[in-house]
Amino acid sequence: MSESATPGAPAPGARGMTVASAFSGMRSVAPVVFRAGCPDCRGRFELGASALRLVIGASRRTTFYSFTCPACETAVRRPAGERVVELLTGGGVSTLRLHSTV
Repeated sequence: MSESATPGAPAPGARGMTVASAFSGMRSVAPVVFRAGCPDCRGRFELGASALRLVIGASRRTTFYSFTCPACETAVRRPAGERVVELLTGGGVSTLRLHSTV
């Protein structure tokens, strides 16, 4: 006795699953917010992950995060150590990895 499967069809005995049922057990997650400060206007504020950019280079000098101050619109660039890199990547900040051309 043999059952043949049609490509793209559910396997025999499998129940169809909708996107809604697949994600029905998931809870909503609050967005991550990062505290930052501007060295120019001395403003203190909170930024979402989409407002920050992380650049990971080959050295401490080329690893940094940046954002635009929401108060004075100054471009701010700050060094990022290992812990900061870990927090920003874990919080969903867009990351650019620089590669050596050696």
